[in-house]
Amino acid sequence: MNTSILLVGIGQSLRGDDAAGLEAVRLWQAFYLKNTPGVQVEFCELPGLDLLNLLAGTSTAILVDAVVSGAAPGTIHRLNRDQLAAFVPGSSSAHGWGVAETLALGAQVDPQSLPGKIILIGIEASQMELGAGLSGDVKNALGEVARVIQEEICQADLPDALP
Repeated sequence: MNTSILLVGIGQSLRGDDAAGLEAVRLWQAFYLKNTPGVQVEFCELPGLDLLNLLAGTSTAILVDAVVSGAAPGTIHRLNRDQLAAFVPGSSSAHGWGVAETLALGAQVDPQSLPGKIILIGIEASQMELGAGLSGDVKNALGEVARVIQEEICQADLPDALP
């Protein structure tokens, strides 16, 4: 794969707000994909170390996932690779092996395989119970998350990308 931009929705669809990354990327697809050529979209319900395989061969990766940092539910976070590394201690993930830990391992094992630019768009979750749906705060944030995704894609200088 030699993709310029990889957009990855991360989360578990059956764990409440943990599905926020999946739903935000689906919403982005519905509104922006046809006017944004050159973006490869993937969905990962249990990314773990498979995330590293997805990232190989891309120049820019935009990862969209639920996060728990103590901010208000529905808060949108934008973290670059360095900021994400600082997110590891005490971070919470329903995936078992979190995105930050996976990227840290990839940087140690094979740093050349990681994209030059990695952005995490995090949606602050309030509940991740098995069988629950998205909370109201997270649902209300999804439109703005889709807009933030498109803004990041356009800033990546993708040829022929439309705002």
